[in-house]
Amino acid sequence: MVRAKDKEVPVVVLRSYVSGSWRSPEDEGAPLHDAVTGEEVARISSAGIDMGAALEYGRSVGGPVLRELTFHQRAALLKALASHLREHREELYALSARTGATLGDSKFDVDGGIGVLFAYASKGKRELPNDTVLVEGAVEPLGKGGTFVGQHLCTPSHGVAVQINAFNFPVWGPLEKLAPAFLAGVPSLIKPASQTAYLTARLVELIVEAGILPEGSVQMVCGEPRDLLDHLTEQDIVGFTGSASTARLLRTHPVIVGNAVRFNAEADSLNCSVLGPDAVPGTAEFDLYVKQLVAEMTVKAGQKCTAIRRALVPAALMDDVTEAVRERLAKVVVGNPSDPAVRMGALATLDQREEVRRSLKALMDAGRVVFGDPERVEVVGADAERGAFISPVLLRADDAGRAEPHEVEAFGPVSTLMPYEGAEQAVELAARGRGSLAGSVVTGDAEFARKVVLGAAPWHGRLLVLNAEDAKESTGHGSPLPALVHGGPGRAGGGEEMGGIRGVVHHMRRTAVQAGPAMLTSITGRWVPGTDRTVTDEHPFRKHLEDLQVGDTAVGGPRVVTLDDVEHFAEFTGDTFYAHTDEEAARANPFFGGRVAHGYLVVSFAAGLFVEPSPGPVLANYGLENLRFLTPVKPGDELTVTLTAKQITPREGADYGEVRWDTDVTNQEGASVAKYDVLTLVAKRPRHD
Repeated sequence: MVRAKDKEVPVVVLRSYVSGSWRSPEDEGAPLHDAVTGEEVARISSAGIDMGAALEYGRSVGGPVLRELTFHQRAALLKALASHLREHREELYALSARTGATLGDSKFDVDGGIGVLFAYASKGKRELPNDTVLVEGAVEPLGKGGTFVGQHLCTPSHGVAVQINAFNFPVWGPLEKLAPAFLAGVPSLIKPASQTAYLTARLVELIVEAGILPEGSVQMVCGEPRDLLDHLTEQDIVGFTGSASTARLLRTHPVIVGNAVRFNAEADSLNCSVLGPDAVPGTAEFDLYVKQLVAEMTVKAGQKCTAIRRALVPAALMDDVTEAVRERLAKVVVGNPSDPAVRMGALATLDQREEVRRSLKALMDAGRVVFGDPERVEVVGADAERGAFISPVLLRADDAGRAEPHEVEAFGPVSTLMPYEGAEQAVELAARGRGSLAGSVVTGDAEFARKVVLGAAPWHGRLLVLNAEDAKESTGHGSPLPALVHGGPGRAGGGEEMGGIRGVVHHMRRTAVQAGPAMLTSITGRWVPGTDRTVTDEHPFRKHLEDLQVGDTAVGGPRVVTLDDVEHFAEFTGDTFYAHTDEEAARANPFFGGRVAHGYLVVSFAAGLFVEPSPGPVLANYGLENLRFLTPVKPGDELTVTLTAKQITPREGADYGEVRWDTDVTNQEGASVAKYDVLTLVAKRPRHD
């Protein structure tokens, strides 16, 4: 960061990182304030930043470098970045405290974001090929003769992933969008929300200073986006997190509409939590519900897009839940996050506090406050007026049909208790939020859980079923997980973030390729049936990974399957299913028409036919996939196996790789009796240091 002199004290002026360098704004910028003390933290402005040039820099510099890297190489860089950021957590925690966050809040944000990087690094290495292209799905036959086939390919978009983030998660927000985009091979431009941009700015400084990611793969604009969206192209992608109203505005931007720019929105929503009728006082589920509700109200001072805004409770349990939540809220200490006794800090800004109070006035038309005072709060270690402090507020709306709790969101430590009668009404009330990011059902009753989950699913992006069984490992109602989609329909934005590899593919372009088998093999690097095989005197299992070629083939057989083989296998394994042991019963089965060999006997014989027994580069057979038994094998049939190298995947940084072998077992008439993929680990050539 650079410093500009004010008349009284030096203030930090946030810089943007664009086009390969740090850029200071051309004006003094607007002040940003410490949420706890009210002191000025920094100034922010994007004046003078050339948005079009920044996007073009990402496309022309960052994009080509990223696309040259394989998925595994990108994954390794994400892991290295995560490790680097983890070493600087304490610094980020300290700065996060100025946003009003407690240490627990800060860890939720900082550690959560770093965890996303680690998760995508792991998924990239385990679930994606060591390649620059992702082949999706099976080969589709498009003609009767087998000479015309098709397959879907996913390639990186030749644009920039523009992320417009909310103020509540200044670390997690950028990193959860960066990870899948980077793994896909697409550079990112980060536009943090102004209120907490000083924390995101330091995060990006740490990323740039580390020098781990290729130049151009990460940029940041601090301040207003100005004409940023005007420069988007068909290849760019926008990921937005924030209010539903802003999402609607951005979605209809003329350039986004005109260029069909891929747009993903994750918006604030009126999430609900349903308490099951079985969860009466004294049960584990009742206690879990109360604990979860209070946590969702107070973590990040309720400033979470997934927080519980509507607490749906069986009518008969309303009084019990009200009292239990009040008792727990009474123990929450509000104040300066630096005090270890404090459990809830401040809202992000004074303006945010006023916005919460305005929303509360509308909610109070439909319900009464049963805990808290929207106008006053006792705080520890701070000035309640200079800091953006507010009391947790619990409302009770005994008429669940009133519109306000289902339409108005107070984006702070606010939740409304509402009664329901029966699973059907719980589902109906849940749906009145018109689309939510997250919901939860707290119950030990499996039938009730099924009714609510299946009924509410079309209106929710994620549903947690919480009870005594999963409570110890559950990450809670409001925690997005990298392996699962984070988004929701309707008011929640209609988008999906993360979701494991789904989030990576979102940043890629899916193309259907139609060609002949040989041409498709050449394009994809994966052997397609119908392509010529290469059979040589040297068995493929004698070749090191670098020497293997897609299409290398071993043919073994024939081997006759005898009745003695079938009976021995039945006795040896204990698999005495009648089709293998009882001629009369097997003959009565129209599919078999007599005794047949075990499928696993066929697979075992096939292994004996294709294996090369001497020690060599093949280190291990670690499984088989897509096994199908296609034609019954009867005593007297002759088996031949054709094993073809289908896909070769070197492991980055390892002395071996993975080889997928297409395996086709045929009988004496050439009919396939079994097809599957054999997976092996194969050594690379020894290194001579």
